[in-house]
Amino acid sequence: MSTPSQFVLTLSCPDRAGIVAAVSNHLAAQGGNIIEAQQFGDAETGRFFMRLVFEDAERDLHALSSGFEDFAKRFSMQWALRDRAQRRRVMLLVSKFDHCLADILYRWRIGELPMDIAGVIANHPRDTYRHLDLDGIPFHHLPVNRDSRDRQETALWQLIEQSDTDLVVLARYMQILSNDLAHKLTGRCINIHHSFLPGFKGARPYHQAYRRGVKLIGATAHFVTAELDEGPIIEQDIERVTHADTPDDLIRIGRDIERRVLARTLRLYLDDRVLLNGAKTVVFHS
Repeated sequence: MSTPSQFVLTLSCPDRAGIVAAVSNHLAAQGGNIIEAQQFGDAETGRFFMRLVFEDAERDLHALSSGFEDFAKRFSMQWALRDRAQRRRVMLLVSKFDHCLADILYRWRIGELPMDIAGVIANHPRDTYRHLDLDGIPFHHLPVNRDSRDRQETALWQLIEQSDTDLVVLARYMQILSNDLAHKLTGRCINIHHSFLPGFKGARPYHQAYRRGVKLIGATAHFVTAELDEGPIIEQDIERVTHADTPDDLIRIGRDIERRVLARTLRLYLDDRVLLNGAKTVVFHS
């Protein structure tokens, strides 16, 4: 007997009584077997969010999607359905600091991050990353300056489209995306910010933190929007520091936080656990 396929259904809609029962009954009537379910009703916005994992031995993704479409309209649902066996294609953007890229590649190679890498795009030449194993990964050097920014971003977008990229990860990519590109990538571009937002934005955040004598430093992963570093926050973490820590110490500690925050964010996204809720997110942890 073959193993049933697993699917992930995520949805949001105006909150009202009976949504959980209606979704469960619909899937059961179609032969689906729910094996995991999480839900959240946001009292402030009046919206309901849900994530379901279910098995179906008979139907494929197309048949399931077709069967759910009319049902979803009754509840004005925004929804997505994915076969868990289908891996997302992720494009990694990087600048000079490559610790997040190195960490992602390691976790990907050992199977911790179930995805396909569509490529690495860097604004520094490949030799900058000579100590990393990029074997078999498409590498694209797209240098950029004030005069070439528009051309560079056009080439970047073409690579994203041509490679069928599902998710763009700014793995310490130290270039600001244009409003147009940020809009095109709404909900599918993640940035790791090297401070605990919303504080210490802009250049040299650890030096800013040092001058203020902070006792906690951190990192923030968020969706990219046209408003710089104002996108919906997905994941954050912190470390305690003391007056004895120098700016270099803060940078070293910060690198470790950035790596683990970005890795956690990727795992959450790849498993359909992050749902947009206006300027915020709903994150269903396992």
